[in-house]
Order: sequence, then structure tokens, then C-alpha cells
Amino acid sequence: MKIHIQGGTVIDPAAGAEKRADVFVADGKIAAIGTTPAGFEAEKTIDATGLYVAPGFVDLSARLREPGYEHKATLDSEMAAAVAGGVTTLACPPDTDPILDEPGLVEMLKFRASKLNRAHVHPIGALTVGLKGAVITEMVELTQAGCIGFTQADVPVVDTQVLLRALQYASTYGYTVWLRPQDAYLAKGGVAASGAVASRMGLSGVPVAAETIALHTIFELMRSTGARVHLSHLSSAAGVALVREAKAEGLAVSCDVSANHIHLTDIDIGYFDSQFRLDPPLRTQRDREAIRTGLADGTIDAICSAHTPVDDDEKLLPFAEATPGATGLELLLSLTIKWADEARLPLAQALGRITVEPAKVLKLPVGRIEAGAAADICVFDRHAYWRVEPRALKSQGHNTPFLGYELPARVRATIVAGRVAYEQA
Repeated sequence: MKIHIQGGTVIDPAAGAEKRADVFVADGKIAAIGTTPAGFEAEKTIDATGLYVAPGFVDLSARLREPGYEHKATLDSEMAAAVAGGVTTLACPPDTDPILDEPGLVEMLKFRASKLNRAHVHPIGALTVGLKGAVITEMVELTQAGCIGFTQADVPVVDTQVLLRALQYASTYGYTVWLRPQDAYLAKGGVAASGAVASRMGLSGVPVAAETIALHTIFELMRSTGARVHLSHLSSAAGVALVREAKAEGLAVSCDVSANHIHLTDIDIGYFDSQFRLDPPLRTQRDREAIRTGLADGTIDAICSAHTPVDDDEKLLPFAEATPGATGLELLLSLTIKWADEARLPLAQALGRITVEPAKVLKLPVGRIEAGAAADICVFDRHAYWRVEPRALKSQGHNTPFLGYELPARVRATIVAGRVAYEQA
């Protein structure tokens, strides 16, 4: 389809630039920006006057809940949520049922996702069989099936020898291992961040040391194996400082942070509000400010939605018993813009954390808007505000700590591989 996006402000996070220009799409690619290509006749015109035209967003952590957890969400509902949020490329963890530890399961997921003609889905394969932390999976076969990396999701590898062998295997083939830095024993049973708030509320805590001890272990193993590691969901100031040192040392490490942790702290739990039951738990204001600083200076590479649909029954429980998680695909843009406005950062710099930088982590040629690039595009209104409420969300999971918030930025249209995958009515 030939599409003419007319009158918008094109913002290119890769170049840190923005300009008013028309965008022309043909054959799944961006045919031109600014000047109409010879012989171009649009089959569809999108009026982007007063709107921004950006690369489609890249989300490094979105649970789609299929196969196995269709009572929480379906592939159809979450793909609809992705494009409604401007997300055109996403990575999904392997903690489904069955777990993504066999090539056939990965191929099935990719096939079903492709049939929906929405966002590009890139599974992250299980690092160990059944995520049990004992036997390393066949990474070569999983990669051939479509896996973009390997992870334990939120299940730590307790046996350091197994983790060492897994990193050696991955390093041999140049694969990226995605690790959640959390010590299994220190975090065991914890439901909130250790500190004054958890103590006052009588909640079992997860100390910062659970993150920093895990980071020290990971970095030591990286030094001995030369493996490339992506750290998922940093949550503490001390953790950010350790990553900054590791990058300065030259270790091949990247990291992301959940959009929730950019804005919220443990105080927001209030009177045991289970909407704020997240994993990792929300920490102090000092930790939140360190995360914001790390994002601004590039220590933290990307913002992810940490999209984890949870059904209502699992949230309508006492805080300590509630299932952690929140929907996030449709909030990723808004929470990024909110952070940019509060931190007074250029829009292009902020959007880089959900476009070109996560694309680098995935080693994919996406997250850019330039002639010849894939036509994965989001058209949005930065100045439109919307209220977060269940009826406004396409995700089957309606639980989020931002329920009732007025947030900036609304997606007007999403184009994936040259097709209009979403357009606001």
C-alpha cells in the first residue's frame, strides 16, 4: 500500500532531529521524506497536521500470555494493545505454558503472531530447560526457530556453574543473554522494597543487596566468558551505579528499566493497593531519581513497558498475596513523554529510549525513520491527554498503578511494515 503521511513533524531519535515534512510509504518501506517520489500516487492519506511522526516503538519486555495463560490475555488482545500504543516491535519472555524451550513452540508463536498482521514479535528463548536452572537449552536450534536472545525471565539461576556454562555457550555464538539481576535467596518471599515503608506496613522486604550481589556475580562471569548480557528491570540507585562502572570498564552490557519505576516509589503503595504490587518492587525516591539520571546520561539504554497482564481475581487479594504485574503496552509512550516533560529533556532524546536504543539491544534495523527504512511508524498527538481507565485499554489486562491518571500523548495511527495496523476512530 502507498501511504502519504501529510503535514506532520517528523522526529528522528537516531539523529536527534525533528522537522516538518511529509512521509511517503510504498512496498513496506519509507520511500521518501519531504519530496514526493516520482510517480507516487497515494492509496491512503493520513493527515498529521499538528502531530508527530516517529519510528514505531520497540518494547523489550511484553508478556503476551500465550500459550497457556489465555484467561489473563490472548495474543489477539495484546497485539491490538501493542499497535494502539504505537509499539511495532516487541520482545516476549519465555515464561508461558509450555515454556519456550523448544523450537516448535517458538515457531508456533511466531506463526500465530504473523497471522495477526500487527506488531513484529521476537521471542526470547528459555536459557535453561523448563526455566529450572539445571540444563541449558539448545540455543542454536532456538535461534534458528526465531529466538532473539535467552533468559530465565524472573526465575533466577541458583547454580552459578550452570550460569557460567550458559554464558560460555552464548558467547561462543555471539548470542545475548538477558538476566534479571536478583539474588534468589535474598529476594525469597519479598513483596516490597526493604525499608521504612515495608517495615511500617509489615510487608516482607527485598533488599537492594538482592540486586547488587546478583550484578557483581553477573559482571564477574562476563569478565571470564566475554558474553554479552542485557540486564532487565533495574530498580535501585546502587544497581545503576554498578552498571555505569561496568560500562566504563568496557563490559558488553546493556540494561532497561520498567516505565513504572520512572514515576513511582514505595510510598505510592498507599494503603496496601495491590495495583502497585510489581516485580521488582517499587523503591525509594532516591532510587527513582537515580534511574531518571541513568536514563538521561545513557547508563540505562531503554525503557520497557514490563507489560504483564493480570486478571482481576489475582489483583483483588491482599497486597502480599496479589499477583505482581501491570499492563503497560498502551502506556509506554505516555509515560516516556511524561518523564521527558518533567525532566525537561528534548523529545527526540526521550523517544530514543523506546526506539533506536532498544533496537540496538535487539540488534535489529528498526527504530529509525529515514528513506529506505522499514515503514514501522507511529503518528501521535503529544498534547492530547487521556484518562487511564479499563474501557480505554485494548489489553485484556486492565490492572495498572496508573488507573485514574491523566497522561499526555495519544497514538493516532500505527503503521507496521507499510500497513495501517491501527488508526484512532
